[in-house]
Amino acid sequence: MNTTLNTNSSTKIKICGLTSPAEARYLNENHVDFAGMVLFFPKSKRNISIKQAMEIMAALDASIKRVAVVVSPSIEQIRQIEAAGFDYIQIHGEIPQTESAIAIPILKAFNVSDMGSYEKYHNDSRIAGYVFDAIEPGSGKTFDWRLVDNIPRDEKLLLLAGGLNPDNVRMAIEAVHPDGVDVSSGVENDDGAGKNPEKIHDFVAAVKS
Repeated sequence: MNTTLNTNSSTKIKICGLTSPAEARYLNENHVDFAGMVLFFPKSKRNISIKQAMEIMAALDASIKRVAVVVSPSIEQIRQIEAAGFDYIQIHGEIPQTESAIAIPILKAFNVSDMGSYEKYHNDSRIAGYVFDAIEPGSGKTFDWRLVDNIPRDEKLLLLAGGLNPDNVRMAIEAVHPDGVDVSSGVENDDGAGKNPEKIHDFVAAVKS
């Protein structure tokens, strides 16, 4: 499987932590590139079931890549994700060792506490890209973007996450020059419950400005 992505186009946009089909429509209206859904992680307020994820995926435009977001998943969980029709699996924590291949490309997530393990995955052909996040993924906190300067660029996708919002994403792009940006809490309603269509619109407009 060729997991090399075309990273020469304009900055890609991933909206993460979708919880309803209505939010899928916000992504369709703004022509984003990736939709992320948190699975098998009940600690997260954005955690949903495979059934809910499939309902959201059914509401997404075909052009939007579906990303399952998980933490140290089991092989059984990975097989459920593959069967559900996701395009990518974003793994925080450990990637399970398995005799049989993981059938979909992996986005390996790092935070500021484990960026040193980047080299371990640099030559792993299963890895389609990296997501660099704050120490608490989904917390809405930024990190020192200069840390990414030490990461050698390769043909794999580099997504920047961690505390991005409509007000700072343009600054982040100019500082890091990532292939894409990843937002969750930065486009949520003020009470933290669900995605806000105006904030998504403003985020996309800022990226494309």
